[in-house]
Amino acid sequence: MSQPGSATAAPPDAPLTIALDTCGADGGPDVIAAGAKAVAAEGLHVRAFGLQPELERLVGIERVELRRAEDAISNEEEPVRAVHGKTGASVVLAAQDVADGHSHALVSAGSTGAALAASLFAMKRLRGVHRPAIAVQLPLPERPAEHVLFLDAGANTEVRPQHLVQFAYLGSAFSEAVLGVERPRVALLSVGEEPRKGTPAVVAAHEALAGADGVHFIGNVEGRHLVEGAADVVVTDGFTGNVALKTMEGTSKAVGGAVRGAARSGFFSAIGGLLMRRSLKRLRRKLDPDTTGGAILLGLRGVTVIAHGSSGPEGIANAIRLAERGVRERTVERTAELLERSGASRAAVRASLERDRKPA
Repeated sequence: MSQPGSATAAPPDAPLTIALDTCGADGGPDVIAAGAKAVAAEGLHVRAFGLQPELERLVGIERVELRRAEDAISNEEEPVRAVHGKTGASVVLAAQDVADGHSHALVSAGSTGAALAASLFAMKRLRGVHRPAIAVQLPLPERPAEHVLFLDAGANTEVRPQHLVQFAYLGSAFSEAVLGVERPRVALLSVGEEPRKGTPAVVAAHEALAGADGVHFIGNVEGRHLVEGAADVVVTDGFTGNVALKTMEGTSKAVGGAVRGAARSGFFSAIGGLLMRRSLKRLRRKLDPDTTGGAILLGLRGVTVIAHGSSGPEGIANAIRLAERGVRERTVERTAELLERSGASRAAVRASLERDRKPA
């Protein structure tokens, strides 16, 4: 399989260099600097791209190279236009550094749209991929060692059936090749488990996946099933996925706050709160975006990790570690190999949809 790639491969034990976009994190430059310093102390090399105020926090940190940017892209800007117009922006330079082979992966906690656009333009899509998707690992509260891979979490707000079908293949390939899940169970997120439930795109994607080769499709799941372990990979459009993800984050914080408030309401409640504290702390940590580090863009010829905008130092450090692991475990190459083996190219997906639309 000769799929061209953008990033330079590294020997198994060779140090990797991660291109870090230092602009746009909610916590500001100090958070980025603390995260970079933590991973640099572990032996990782970081090439930091940013404006002068961001780079000043990183001066003197061993294994951190500084690269001055002329611009930054904010969340308020239209991503594609900004990436095209601001060729000297930090995320644009960082993505190009990966494409040119100077760095092995990109990490950004800034604008998701800008990171996606910059990565897409610089690194390009894998052969046969319609659109890249943002994949995030959701923890299962009742199964501490397991996760469900959820995509798309925000890259594509509007999708066609063929995009959902290919997200299923991308998620299945990544789950098998990188996460080690044997024959991953793949499901579509919908408003009901019946095949005809959901938007026209979901219904058409269900029909195509039900007869598809190379993916273990188990049907639809509802939102309440997301963190129950009903499937290993759950597929949806980026709008629904992003709303669902942020709803879960908000709910976990609200529940934690409610429990803390109840624990202060009386003597016996306080005793119950103390007994529950350890379990609640473990659950809160599992659901904290800082724990996983971020989401990975699937379908590109390079590794891009998008850290949560509100990441703390631990979240930034974990995003860099996730990017390094993605390179070490040959995420791009192994996903491309499985996609090719399964026949999940644009042509194959289109043919599958057309076949299912024909009358019996």
